[in-house]
Amino acid sequence: MKKEDLRIVFLGTPEFAVESLSRIVDEGYNVVGVVTMPDKVAGRGHKLIQSAVKQYAVEHGLHLMQPEKLKAPEFVEELRSLRANLFVVIAFRMLPEVVWAMPELGTFNLHASLLPRYRGAAPINRAVMNGDSETGVTTFFLKQEIDTGDILRQERIEVGPDEDAGSVHDRLMHLGADVTLDTIAHIVAGDLEPVPQDRLLQGEEPTPAPKIFKDTCRIDWTATAAAIHNHVRGLSPHPAAWTVLHETDGKDTEMMIFATRRTTDTSTLPPGSLLPDERRMAVACGDGGVLEILSVRPAGRKRMDAADYLRGARLAPGCRLE
Repeated sequence: MKKEDLRIVFLGTPEFAVESLSRIVDEGYNVVGVVTMPDKVAGRGHKLIQSAVKQYAVEHGLHLMQPEKLKAPEFVEELRSLRANLFVVIAFRMLPEVVWAMPELGTFNLHASLLPRYRGAAPINRAVMNGDSETGVTTFFLKQEIDTGDILRQERIEVGPDEDAGSVHDRLMHLGADVTLDTIAHIVAGDLEPVPQDRLLQGEEPTPAPKIFKDTCRIDWTATAAAIHNHVRGLSPHPAAWTVLHETDGKDTEMMIFATRRTTDTSTLPPGSLLPDERRMAVACGDGGVLEILSVRPAGRKRMDAADYLRGARLAPGCRLE
């Protein structure tokens, strides 16, 4: 197929998807339609919030669709009328077969993990939370079961021991755009050789990456210092790990923790105990190790350096985190 004959529909929602959409448009491909989530009401003012993909599509005059239901006959008919021969999906919701089976060249998805590792909604967070030293992006053809289709292209990056999920997200966003363009080019050339994920599993189970809820984010101070450090950076800056500060006067304060530093210190205090140190916010962990908290946001306040919080809070000895 010639490049000028390719008609693409792009389906996505957040900023992560915009980078690839922008690169596809800049490369001169014919994007005949963009599908994104309906606007949602958010905030105290109940304002309608547009997705990042919608904002890009409107700014660049692309044909935009925001269906409430992906199986709705009027949406399916409008989609079919665009005569697209390739669908590209990045950070969108699960598609029904009537949609993903529509284009003659197929529908491929960009996923922010090294499939079959981290199938699911939170691959970047889970990889960092688990302390992985590498991750990457994968493109694959969609089929009915989520994140199980044959792999088309895959690229890897190293993850630093103190790098947080936000940094990994941004690097994968740019790498993902490269891989998306590479995948499209190979589809145009007709020289792809899809690899079944079962072949990569070699009898092992795929790694899940389930959606993250508030309870997932709570810090368990009985865990090892290394595990807690990974937990914090894997959830930073969003949705953020959290804990409750119990003060000796009975006051409890919920706070988010965005960054920690591993230390060589040890402690025999119970896990979650704040060490008596006026200069830094250091916490005893379950293995006897000590983590220094670097960045916090107490409930109702802005994010700040933990040292600044400590100076203002003037915590009495005996305070603990739980």
